[in-house]
Amino acid sequence: MNDVHQPRAALFRRPAPRTLRGRLSLFALVTATLLMLVLTVAFNAVAQHRLQRQADDELRTRAAAVATTVDTGGTTVRVLETSHDTLLDTNVWIYADRRLLEEPPNAGPLTRLADTLAAHGGQRCVTADVHGPLRLCSQPVSEDGGATVVAALDLSPYRSSADTLLLGSLTLDAVMLACTYALTRLAVGHALRPVRTMTDQAAQWSTIASGERFGSARHPAELARLGASLDAILDRIRTLLRHERQLTGELSHELRTPLSRITAELDWWRARPRSADQTRASHEVIADAAESMRVICDTLLDDARGGTLTAPGTAEVLSALHRLAESLDVPGHVTVTTDGPRLTAGVPPALLERIVGPLLANACRYARTGVAVRAYRAPDGVRVLSLRPVSS
Repeated sequence: MNDVHQPRAALFRRPAPRTLRGRLSLFALVTATLLMLVLTVAFNAVAQHRLQRQADDELRTRAAAVATTVDTGGTTVRVLETSHDTLLDTNVWIYADRRLLEEPPNAGPLTRLADTLAAHGGQRCVTADVHGPLRLCSQPVSEDGGATVVAALDLSPYRSSADTLLLGSLTLDAVMLACTYALTRLAVGHALRPVRTMTDQAAQWSTIASGERFGSARHPAELARLGASLDAILDRIRTLLRHERQLTGELSHELRTPLSRITAELDWWRARPRSADQTRASHEVIADAAESMRVICDTLLDDARGGTLTAPGTAEVLSALHRLAESLDVPGHVTVTTDGPRLTAGVPPALLERIVGPLLANACRYARTGVAVRAYRAPDGVRVLSLRPVSS
C-alpha cells in the first residue's frame, strides 16, 4: 500500500524554488494572483449589476412610454393609436384587470411570463431564457392597478458587454501578473546583489585572513547588521588562525629541546658500547624527555582547546617559579623574588611553567654562577623580568 501511495504523494508535492529570489518572486506572484482574482470577481459583479440596472431602466422607460398611450379615464381601458405604435408595441404587453389587451406577434412562451408578472401587480422584473436571454419588467399604468404594461428586452448585447469586460479583465490580470513576477525578480535580484558580493568577499577574506571588513562600507540597515555579523565571524576566524599559528610555533619551539636531548642520547649511546649503568641512565634521560614532551603537548593543547571556551585560570607566580627552580639540575643557583607571596597570574599553573621554563633552563645553562628571577605586578598584568646571570 505504501508503494501505491508514494507516486500519488509525489504528484501533489511541488518542488519549491531553492533560491531566495525564486521564493520571493513566487510569493509575490501568488499574492498578486489572489488580489487580482478578488478584484476581478468584484469588478465583474459590479459591472453585471450595473448592466442589469441599465436594462431595467430602459424597460421601465419603454413601459412608461407605452403607458402614455393607455387611456384609463373611462369605464374601460383603451389603447390609443400613435404614430410610433410599431416601435412601442415591440415586446410589449398591455393588460386591463389581468386581461390581455395587446401582445407582440409571435410572443409564444413570453406571454405566459408576462401574464405571471401582470397577475402579481406592481413593479417587478424577471430574467428568462427563451431563444436567448430576456429581461421582463411590469409597470402599473394607474395607481389602482387596473392597467399594467409589461415590456421585454433582449439581454444579449448586455451579456456580450459583460463577457467582453470579463475577457478584458482576465487579459489585464495576466499582463499584470507577468509584469509583477518579472519586476519582482529584477527588484529582488538587485536587492540581493550586495549580499552575493558580501558572501564572495567573506569567503575570499576568510581564506587569506585579510584584515578588510564590511563595517567600513555604507549599506542599508539590514545589510549593515549582516556585515557586522560577518565581521565578527571573520574576526573569530582570524583569531583562530592566529591561535593555530601560535600553537604550531609553541609546539615547535617547546618540543625542540626534549627532541634534541633524545637525539643526543641516542647518538651518544650508539657511538660506542656502553655499560648497563650507562644504558640505564640513557634510558632515564630519554624517558624523562619523552615525559616532558607529553606534558608540553597536553598543556598547550588543553590551553588551545579550552582557552576560548572557559574563563582563564590563575596561578601563584612564586610557587610556580620555585617548582621550576627545583626541577633544574642546579636549583641552588636560581634566586626567585616577587612583589609579594600572593602574586597571581591569569593563566593556569602548567601554562605558566611552560612559558617560563625554557627561559629559565637557558639562563641556567649559560650563567656562570647563578640566575635571578624577579616577578612583579604591572598595570596590564604580571611581568617576569628577563633572566640574567649574577656574578659572585
